Amino acid sequence: MLYAQLIDLIKTESKTDESDFEKATNKIKGVIFSLNKEQLFPLVKEIGAIPENIDHDSTEEKLYAKTSDIILAKCFHELGLHADITRERANCADIVAKSPIHGYTLVGDAKAFRLSRTAKNQKDFKVKSMVDWKGDNDYAVIACPYYQYPNSHSQIYGQALDGNVCLFSWEHFAYFLKYNIRESRKLNLSFIWNLSAELSKSVTIGNKYDSFHVLGNELICKHIKTAPNTLIDYLHESKQIVISRGTDEIEYWNTIITQIQLYTKDQAITELITAMKINEKISAITKYIKRLTAAS
Repeated sequence: MLYAQLIDLIKTESKTDESDFEKATNKIKGVIFSLNKEQLFPLVKEIGAIPENIDHDSTEEKLYAKTSDIILAKCFHELGLHADITRERANCADIVAKSPIHGYTLVGDAKAFRLSRTAKNQKDFKVKSMVDWKGDNDYAVIACPYYQYPNSHSQIYGQALDGNVCLFSWEHFAYFLKYNIRESRKLNLSFIWNLSAELSKSVTIGNKYDSFHVLGNELICKHIKTAPNTLIDYLHESKQIVISRGTDEIEYWNTIITQIQLYTKDQAITELITAMKINEKISAITKYIKRLTAAS
């Protein structure tokens, strides 16, 4: 399935009534879980970047986030685990998975960011939350775009080590799919999900907050018995996908600029009022005042 086809599906399903969000989610889940590994592969490579043509805080964006959860569950499924999405509720992980062979369980959380959003902090990664959400499960795994992780010093690395949260990436999942990495009686992937605990054995207090992906990648390759340069080369190659997507997103905004330059004065005013959500703010204040008036 092409990524563009997935976006079209999300946009189509997001037009349904808000009360049918679960129905739309189930439809997308049905489509994604019907894909084979080769059809899933292109989606995994791009799902980490939210398209600029999906409005912020919109139903489309909400459905995109849920779709990333579905793709993460499907990734675990392709690696030999049983995985499903948790029902819509706060304070829990998005994915719960279990190994039918080795019996361990894990929780997973899918991350997707806009390329236009450069300022991210530790709360965006929810590492501490994952520690709490792990509960009685054995492991906690975050799937984030590889190049959206901090380049070096960051609190999330220390939090991951302290709470044993695996900071995985969509690119790692794509690599596993490409090279047919799948759990078996001989290959127990729990080592991967337990990577932070393994790394904590060699990471000192002084560099606890530094990026540990370099050493982490070496340990991953050693465990799955592939040459380290194979994974490193793949991660470098994946940069081109990000660059290509970035070029497309810039082109989208340049098109928007061209359209805005053609606006009449009245159109520009209307768009500005809408963008600032002024009417919504007035409505909210009005409702609040009415409640106070009724209560007096």
